[in-house]
This record gives sequence, C-alpha cells and structure tokens, in this order.
Amino acid sequence: MAEFDLIRRMQDIICIPDGGGAAKCVVGIGDDGAVLDIPDGQQLVVCTDTVVGGVHFPADTAAAAIGHKALAVNLSDLAAMGADPAWFFMALTLPADNDDWLSDYADGMAGLAKKTGIMLAGGDISSGPLSICITALGLVEKGEALTRAGARKGDLVVVSGTPGSAANALRMRAAGQAPDGNDMEALEFPVPRLALGRKLRAMATSCIDISDGLLADLGHILEQSGVGAELAMENLPCPASLENAPGDERWPLQLAGGDDYELCFTIPPASAWQLEEISIACAVELTVIGNITDRGLVLKTANGEHYEPGVAGYQHFYQAGAENS
Repeated sequence: MAEFDLIRRMQDIICIPDGGGAAKCVVGIGDDGAVLDIPDGQQLVVCTDTVVGGVHFPADTAAAAIGHKALAVNLSDLAAMGADPAWFFMALTLPADNDDWLSDYADGMAGLAKKTGIMLAGGDISSGPLSICITALGLVEKGEALTRAGARKGDLVVVSGTPGSAANALRMRAAGQAPDGNDMEALEFPVPRLALGRKLRAMATSCIDISDGLLADLGHILEQSGVGAELAMENLPCPASLENAPGDERWPLQLAGGDDYELCFTIPPASAWQLEEISIACAVELTVIGNITDRGLVLKTANGEHYEPGVAGYQHFYQAGAENS
C-alpha cells in the first residue's frame, strides 16, 4: 500500500469528527500543517513520547495493544498536567506493509481516541524499524495547569492505582510464566488518569505521571519543588498479584518498575478528606504514601527501619554498574 493510501486509512479509522466545542482543527490531515483554534482564556499543553518495538513493548505484543499504548502514554502526560485532550499528531515508522497489523493497530488507537475525545490532526508514515512518535495537545484554563513544582513541606504524597502491576507482568513473561490478567491489562492497555487530573487542578500542589517508576518520578517533584519526602513502605498500594510476596521482592517493582502511567501528586493535609470522594468519582484507588519534608528522600518500613532501594526507575541508556550522565 502506498504511503498516502496508508495515511488516508489511518485517517478513516482514527480521526474522529470535531466535537463542536470551542477548540477547532481548522485545517487537519491533507495539508502541510494543521491550523488549530485555541479558545480564549485557555492555554495549550503539549507533550510528546516515542515508543519503540523491543524497547517499550515485546516484539510479540498485539497490534491493538501497541496502538492503544502509544496514545495512552501521551494522554497520561496530559492527565498529569490537568489538561483536556484536544488533538494529536502521529509519526509512524513501519518495517513492512502488513494490512491486518495496520488495521488492528489503528483500531486500538481509535478506541482510546474516541473514549477520550482526542482528534488525530496530522502526522507522517515512513518505512523502517517499528517506532511510533506521538505529540499530544491538550487545553487547560489559564493558570490552572498542574506542574512538578509547588510541593510544600507538610503536604501529603498520594499515588493512584497500584504501581507494580505492569512491571510484574514483564517479570513473569521474562521468566516464561503467564502473568496475572490484571497485570497484563495494566501493561498493554494502561488507563490515562484524565478524570483524576481534572479533579486535581484546584487541589494538588504538584503532580507527575509515574511512567519511569514511582521513586524516579517523585524525585522530579522533589527536585523541581526544592523539598524532600518520607514514604511509609507499608502504605504502598499493592497489586493483588504481589500481595503474598515479601517486601524485598515487591517493593522494587512498586517503586522502580515503571510503565505504570498512574499519577503521583501532593496535596495539603487539609484537603485529605476529599480523596475518598475523588476516588469514587474517578473510579481509581488513591493512597497516601508519605509526606513532604525539608530535604532528602527517606523510605521507612513498618518497624521504622530505613529501606535502601536499588535503581530508582527506568532510564534509557542505563548500563548496570555504570554511572548515568
């Protein structure tokens, strides 16, 4: 199939009609660039992520799961900023023209696009090793975007969902074992916490998605906010598949496994009473796992001992035994 035929096919499957709101795609697919209308009083939030075959997903991952996840990881970044999804652009590199694979891939991406109301506004298709680069654009009321800066001493540290599920699925697969169904769902079809991000606009002092691991991404909040944190290991929400595992086995997966696409955020203690209401409204578990301190990151076990983790989270170009630059 020729390049422009592939583009038209992607457009037919993925591109959903503009919902008729104030945000408009005046010129979309078919021209040299998109022309977008930004409503008065709103700001544009832009994020981009690349997923690569063999790096971000195993080679035998279903095409529909790849399509879903490629979009989901970007929507998770929009969620962490408290933004409403508006448009996205996709650069797709394919090793071969496989009609069935392409249809399944587009269906997986289209399903999530329709659920979240985001519109494909342009992109590019080329040949080469399998890679998908998506740039997503969202909208937020002026001055209301969530950021990594703003956490203050005394704030509570909260995490959504049960970090560790996706990492456990990868671990089980690597060992030649069948992962728990919920863990595989978390790995292949992550749910961007968009509704939660919206609820947190007027409540959270900082927010981040934990795609690279809870410790690594919380570390970005601490750095950007100029603070520290103390976490209670017994409070870490645990996936059902790891409930019977000892701490030394499950904690590394929960703290540094990555691929979770949950939100970690900080709130003033006076706002804690709202968490249950938000949890019910957004259909996601919310757990207070610690508090913000002056400096440093301390992890304490139930008996008060300090826990020393290994690698904090996933990093590209990391080599065991070597220093990261």
